[in-house]
Amino acid sequence: MSHRFPVRVFYEDTDMAGVVYYANYLKFIERGRSEMVREQGLDQGKLGAEQGVYYAVRRVEADYLRPARYDDQLEVETIVTEITGARVYMDQNLWRGEELIFKATVMIVCVDKTGMPMALPAENRQQFARGLA
Repeated sequence: MSHRFPVRVFYEDTDMAGVVYYANYLKFIERGRSEMVREQGLDQGKLGAEQGVYYAVRRVEADYLRPARYDDQLEVETIVTEITGARVYMDQNLWRGEELIFKATVMIVCVDKTGMPMALPAENRQQFARGLA
């Protein structure tokens, strides 16, 4: 199962040549992950405030395949590929129509308020599992 989220490239996302600045691809996929998590029923703000459970990106492996440009309409595809005791792995693709322009594998870890690793709560594991491929 994949989640899709539309993103428009704004002028502020680009460099002087009108090409998306490389770090902004990570912002685009963050928005896609955040919307997927929200739609799965996970309220990250509430989890932190009430349970001391936080999610953080531990690792990103990214491939920049084609440049995105000012005013492109893109779509972020997010697929949960694996869930372990304290980690969630996701593949994220950025599409411009039928053209794959960026892809990343992201490892998300569960941590407490001090940043120490902790096991995913069972309920969260089930919510993430709804997005498993």
